[in-house]
Amino acid sequence: MQLLDHVSIGVPDIEAGRRFYDAIMTALGASKVFDRPTALGYGERCTTDDISSTYLAVYLDPNEIGENKRHWCFKAPSREHVDAFFKAGLSTGGKSDGQPGLRPYYHRDYYAAFLIDPAGNRVEAVCHAPTNP
Repeated sequence: MQLLDHVSIGVPDIEAGRRFYDAIMTALGASKVFDRPTALGYGERCTTDDISSTYLAVYLDPNEIGENKRHWCFKAPSREHVDAFFKAGLSTGGKSDGQPGLRPYYHRDYYAAFLIDPAGNRVEAVCHAPTNP
């Protein structure tokens, strides 16, 4: 069961958000589904013919994002995609919150990277597949 239909992230600078999220979503292979002056969307929206898709919305939100434990984790199809996500995020204003690598305390093949976006949101990419499936 896919639990989430969609999730929204707020950013106070939509242009910085656009650069960052365009880069990391492209690195993960996610399509852009909308691009408006105050909102962005990535992934695939559900339809009556496809009820299993999911997408991310990024909205302009002038509120400050304080330090917290909340984060959004995106599935990556391979470890190379996790690495590309991390590199793309760093090159577009993100900060490292955890280098790409195995996190065996979750499970033996949990390969992830963590970033802080330019607004302060915590994001992660994870691949659950072994190196040689």
